[in-house]
Amino acid sequence: MAIDLLTPFTKVQLKEEKTEQRRLIGLFWGNFNPVHVAHLTIADQVRQQLHLEKVVFLPEHNTNGHVASMLAAAIDGHQGLEVDACRLRTPGNGIYETVCELREENPECDFYFIVGGDMISQLDRWEHIDELLGMVQFVGIRRPRYRVGTSFPILWVDVPAMDISGSLIREQLAQGLIPHFLLAPKVLDYILKNGLYI
Repeated sequence: MAIDLLTPFTKVQLKEEKTEQRRLIGLFWGNFNPVHVAHLTIADQVRQQLHLEKVVFLPEHNTNGHVASMLAAAIDGHQGLEVDACRLRTPGNGIYETVCELREENPECDFYFIVGGDMISQLDRWEHIDELLGMVQFVGIRRPRYRVGTSFPILWVDVPAMDISGSLIREQLAQGLIPHFLLAPKVLDYILKNGLYI
């Protein structure tokens, strides 16, 4: 005769783990005067390599509205790149104030702040650097001619090295040279149409 063994069974209600989906946003602060192909390459490479939703350009100045217009022209038609002139709405706002505003407006976001190799050696002189380190993840980009060592927690991203600067482009234009291939075609068209840097 078969014996049925009855095993006590307790039903345990397991709490479903909530995994909050955080949005990952890159912040790229700078003069962008003018924005050139190295800026665009850095932004897009960081976005792709770190799987960010987007990279937002934060221009520090907007001389006669031209900087924001050139940025808009440069990224026109490229998904994952945006311009936010929030720094320009409140003149005098520093990086810390800007990050505070962005975090308050976007509590669901984690921010990745892109920093060029030329700026990393100066991070210890930034205002509120300790607070910023707790608010954003700094992303370091190596630049030619800059040897960088730092004790700050930097997430390094390798991008193609291009020794291009806004000052080089402004100098060339002032000398009557046309910096073909150093700028997005729409940016070069904008500069020539508006007679900038001449």
